[in-house]
Amino acid sequence: MNIPNLLTVLRVLLIPCFILLFYMPYQWSYMAASSVFAVAAATDWLDGYLARRLQQSTPFGAFLDPVADKLMVAVALVLLVQTHANFWLTLPAAVIIGREIVVSALREWMAELGARAHVAVSNLGKWKTAAQMLALVILLGNPPAVTFWVILGYALLLVAAGLTLWSMAHYLLAAWPHLREGSEQK
Repeated sequence: MNIPNLLTVLRVLLIPCFILLFYMPYQWSYMAASSVFAVAAATDWLDGYLARRLQQSTPFGAFLDPVADKLMVAVALVLLVQTHANFWLTLPAAVIIGREIVVSALREWMAELGARAHVAVSNLGKWKTAAQMLALVILLGNPPAVTFWVILGYALLLVAAGLTLWSMAHYLLAAWPHLREGSEQK
């Protein structure tokens, strides 16, 4: 167990903390949940940076890092959809979670073919993640009401959903030759 892996495990352990804080019946609970989520999001960047810088990449870290990210984002989106209960949050949440399922399955399938590099994380995915994390920090930190911050959070989440669809299309196009091979053989 090295520092980057410990940070990834910490990210997973912070999920129940921000859930608990989010549901506490206090004025400060939204901001506290958002702060814990922001710390978890920062560890996402930090663990990757340290793994590369300290040359401490491990198979365990390569497995757990994307799982931790997806768990953290999915849980935050579920909390927000339940609390806000509106189209402007539900649609991008469904797009983001749906894309994660599609791209995860695509990467797994491409890895079986020995072509995982064709669907490796791109810069577009990094921009999507940045917009998504910022939107979630903002939305978790504010109760569901029509305020500047909530509207900004919705807007960023819609941008993230758009980038999500764009990056999914990019991955699917990169994998298309491999997807077509199976149908041409039938």
